[in-house]
Amino acid sequence: MEKENIERLNALTALSRLRALTEEEQQERQHRRQEYLKAFRNQFRQQLDNTVVEYPDGSRVPLREAADRNESGGKNHG
Repeated sequence: MEKENIERLNALTALSRLRALTEEEQQERQHRRQEYLKAFRNQFRQQLDNTVVEYPDGSRVPLREAADRNESGGKNHG
């Protein structure tokens, strides 16, 4: 669905450069943009959730935990 969604978004954008989009086309483009952004954010969040920070001492912690440590003034690995 995502590839199809991107292709349709591109087609609507190209069409909007040639002529004004109809109300229906504008609504479709807005809906597809929202769906695309939702999917992008979810994929990006998953990527960050699966990212780990490896410190010089060899310890590895999830990125979120490393960020929490830095914000709270926890153990400094740098």
